[in-house]
Amino acid sequence: MKERVLEGINPERVFYYFEEISKIPRPSYNEKAISDYLVEFAKSHGFDYWQDESFNVIIVREASVGYENEEPIILQGHMDMVCEKTASCETDPEKDGVFIETDGQWISARETTLGGDDGIAVAYALAILEDEALKTPRLEFVCTVSEETGMEGANAIDLSVLKGRRIINIDSENEGELLAGCAGGGRFNAELPVESVDCDGDDIEVSISGLAGGHSGTEIHKGRGNAIRLMVRLMRRLSQESEINIVDFNGGDKDNAIPRSACALLRVNSSDKARFFEIAQKEISNIKKEYELVDPDLDISLNEKSSSGKAINTEDTRKIIRLLLSLPNGVIRMSDHIDNLVETSLNLGKVRFNDNKVTITYSLRSSVTAAYEALRENMRFMAEGYQASVSIHGEYPAWEYRMDSPLRDLVCKVYHDQTGKDMRIGTIHAGLECGIFAGKNSEFDIVSLGPDILDIHTPDERANIASVARVYELVREVISHKGMDDVQA
Repeated sequence: MKERVLEGINPERVFYYFEEISKIPRPSYNEKAISDYLVEFAKSHGFDYWQDESFNVIIVREASVGYENEEPIILQGHMDMVCEKTASCETDPEKDGVFIETDGQWISARETTLGGDDGIAVAYALAILEDEALKTPRLEFVCTVSEETGMEGANAIDLSVLKGRRIINIDSENEGELLAGCAGGGRFNAELPVESVDCDGDDIEVSISGLAGGHSGTEIHKGRGNAIRLMVRLMRRLSQESEINIVDFNGGDKDNAIPRSACALLRVNSSDKARFFEIAQKEISNIKKEYELVDPDLDISLNEKSSSGKAINTEDTRKIIRLLLSLPNGVIRMSDHIDNLVETSLNLGKVRFNDNKVTITYSLRSSVTAAYEALRENMRFMAEGYQASVSIHGEYPAWEYRMDSPLRDLVCKVYHDQTGKDMRIGTIHAGLECGIFAGKNSEFDIVSLGPDILDIHTPDERANIASVARVYELVREVISHKGMDDVQA
């Protein structure tokens, strides 16, 4: 009997480490355990390492014999993951880790996100660092925390110990595509104070679930339903026909994940209840028809609950609905320079009601700094117009395309030699730590790549085994190459 789910699957050491780190819960802001695991790895192999107060880790393997005069290479990834799970999942990835499954072609996790974003980078790096047969220049593995929540780790890390100037970021999910630029962005929070009062009526719970969700950068243009927006749309329609009061309202989990579910508890006058259900069912039917192709598993349910406690007063209920309808969501502008690339967008990722306030969280993105700043200030202007307080967190710069890149040229050459195909070079409408590193040192030559990983940030996330193997060989060949500056694109 196999001791590990991925035992015997090549590249075996990559999947060994991937399975090992999958056992360690590693949500953003809770990375000490995985950080300490990396430190113990470094100690056990006799590598120099640095672990800072944020739990970022740098591990260094000195150059192999014959590679002492070659330029050092930096391998880079992040140790945290987005922890999402299905409604029926009996485990919690934030506390229990994830449970790997495979069908022989893909690896996934049981009813949770897989953590291939960015566990694959960690597994690649550890397998490479331990491989004494692989001859390379000095290798510097930079592994950061809290990438998924605002790249706080990349912002905080001190890179002065690094000797390398060429960074291979392994945080992309499309084999054959080399990223050379990314959007900048930040997290937008608005807090709206509300008053709760005693009011009569019946409570009805409205639940939205089954949406596809996805990454708010790479999938924002696909037209998938946003559970919070759909809930507000439904509340707006109901409020037009009868007086409703919000008792509770929560939706989404991460600002950078398109919300797959939302739940609201609404109080309605007993005399209006029949009309409430009639209007709700009509609007639910309309919504399901609109989203039947992109979100075929969408489910919206209505359930009567025992009335108890206070509810948000009518005026503030309407204010919440109007604010959330007024603030934009989705694609704002497509790129004029790159076909099918989103330039500017935003994602309504979370709504929370507690302590007599409603907190609204967005992820804002743009590859054009001025466009991002304009969107941010427009959002601030609208939110403050409803007496909401605004705060901005985790801003990160765009990573601008570099015309001269010996590292990019080498990766493209090796890829062509291995596959006979030309590598696609592009930019992405998502934030990468590459932008922060480029801002820290203008000499850095950076590329981003990775194997095929589908539906990241959702419980449907899965990584292709054959692709993981091919990209691993690509990285190994690139870092063991001599004379990088002599490569002709």
